[in-house]
Amino acid sequence: MPTLLRVKCWINCLLNTKMIRLLRYYLPYKRLLTLAIVCNMLMSIFVVVSIPALLPFLQILFSGAGDGVTPTQPLPHKSGFQNQLDLFFEQLLLNHGREGALLIVCSFLVFAFLGKNLFRYLSLYFLAPVRNGVVRDLRQKMLQKMLDLPLSFFSEERKGDLMSRFAADVQEIEWSIMGVMEALVREPIVISGSLAYMLWVGPSLTGFVFVLLLFSGVIIGSIGKTLRKQSGEAQSRLGTVMSLVEETLGGLRILKGFNAEKWQSERFGKENDSYAHTITRLSRRRDLASPLSEFLGISVASVLLWFGAKQVFAGEITGPTFITFLYAFYSITEPAKAFSAATYSIRKGLGALERVEAILDAPLAIRDADNAFEITEFKDKIEFRNVSFQYANAERGALENIQLEIPKGKIVALVGASGAGKSTMADLLPRFYDPSEGQIILDGKNIRDLRMKDLRALMGIVSQEAILFNDTVRNNIAFSTDDASASEVEAAAKAANAHEFIINLPEGYDTNIGDRGSKLSGGQRQRLTIARALLKNPPILILDEATSALDSESEKLVQAALERLLENRTALVIAHRLSTVQHANEIIVLDGGRIVERGTHDSLMQLSGYYRKLVDLQAIG
Repeated sequence: MPTLLRVKCWINCLLNTKMIRLLRYYLPYKRLLTLAIVCNMLMSIFVVVSIPALLPFLQILFSGAGDGVTPTQPLPHKSGFQNQLDLFFEQLLLNHGREGALLIVCSFLVFAFLGKNLFRYLSLYFLAPVRNGVVRDLRQKMLQKMLDLPLSFFSEERKGDLMSRFAADVQEIEWSIMGVMEALVREPIVISGSLAYMLWVGPSLTGFVFVLLLFSGVIIGSIGKTLRKQSGEAQSRLGTVMSLVEETLGGLRILKGFNAEKWQSERFGKENDSYAHTITRLSRRRDLASPLSEFLGISVASVLLWFGAKQVFAGEITGPTFITFLYAFYSITEPAKAFSAATYSIRKGLGALERVEAILDAPLAIRDADNAFEITEFKDKIEFRNVSFQYANAERGALENIQLEIPKGKIVALVGASGAGKSTMADLLPRFYDPSEGQIILDGKNIRDLRMKDLRALMGIVSQEAILFNDTVRNNIAFSTDDASASEVEAAAKAANAHEFIINLPEGYDTNIGDRGSKLSGGQRQRLTIARALLKNPPILILDEATSALDSESEKLVQAALERLLENRTALVIAHRLSTVQHANEIIVLDGGRIVERGTHDSLMQLSGYYRKLVDLQAIG
């Protein structure tokens, strides 16, 4: 791509709003960035000043100065600066001879290239923390945004795709940063200085060069038009591949148990092949740019040599002038190639930035109200007032017109078949989702008007799935309670019937339990989550199938501990095992998102309705 087209492309990139937003991430590093820019400018100056200094040396050297020949007189069309430079070199040749002058000039070239490379290293030295810092900030902002986003956002996204945005897309942005800084600051100085000299010594020759570059640039420019689109497609396919890897690692037990390794391998192979084909197309288009650029460059240089030689033969320009013109021309080609590479990098980087900003710009559907109330304790009751809820893209509502009151100190149990809406009700209370209709009231205030951090601080949650982290037993129990002592952690573990198996682990409470607690059994993992909720000691407990993974003996022990701890405490308990909720103050029976029955265990048994059928199916009554 010719220089002017590259500059135009860069201007378009800089005017792009996403590019402007990317540049805003530089602001915390403006001091380092300024130093890098200054070093790049100094490096460019060392490159540019060496071009005009070569012309008088060649002129005088070829004229025979220094061997008794009268020094060349200043020419009237030259600038005062150039005349002074000519006179300086003539005097240098007369005083030191050819060999002495050559040694001095070679020393000057060594000094120029020393300065160039020194300042190039310094620019990279100052730029390194900027590049890495911006990438770090992007990843931190992405993770923080993911923590802030509601659960509904992740139900529409693949985990592997989100992981790909953290890794591959942010990496592309990092390379874009490098391309921007080096090409935007350094190359324009070299290009403008070289062009100025070319126009000064040979305007017609420079015009001829631009015609050649324009012709070759049209060819090369057509290659890069689809790079951004193909880059986005490649990153999206990589996200799908990563999602399948995540599914494979998470479902190894089931895949092996059902001899489904071949099925999963074929699924992965299909997506992996598609990604490979997309990358191959992208690589071929990218790799074509370099050889084609080199071939066209040689072609342009050959035509330039032919045309310039004709001007030398015709006496329109001198031989030394033509040589320095060629030097200036090749001083432009490398920066022009850098512009081409940086343009390609920016195209890919903007495609990656779009995927990153899809997370950063995702709307927070669930957030604190502008004047949210602070709350530090639970005093009275929780009310569900005409609450209805429907998941995005669902055919029907998960909850319909729920009316429920949970007084302080009471235990309310939710029972019903799978899909009845039990877990949905539990998710609405800590505002993982907001009701589609109706209100949830806590101590007379709509929970939408309370600070979410304060609201969730009042609650302890034990989910159906045991969510644990790749850390020690102690840290998994105490991760939400910073000031918990060792004795408090042990007390919570004992209450959850977990202390006995913990002390038998290789390092006791300091044993690492592996990814998602993979080193523990299902019952052990669930007991750790119960201990975690008990240590927090919140006024409101949400137990979503809390005992579902326990064996019969552990279930009885944990249930007894829970019953003791639930005295005078508010709890919302969800269970398929109806034996665990018989002593609840009120049992809510859900079916199809509606409350179909409510009452105590004894009163519901007397109704001989839906609850009685569930009890009979489990043969407990």
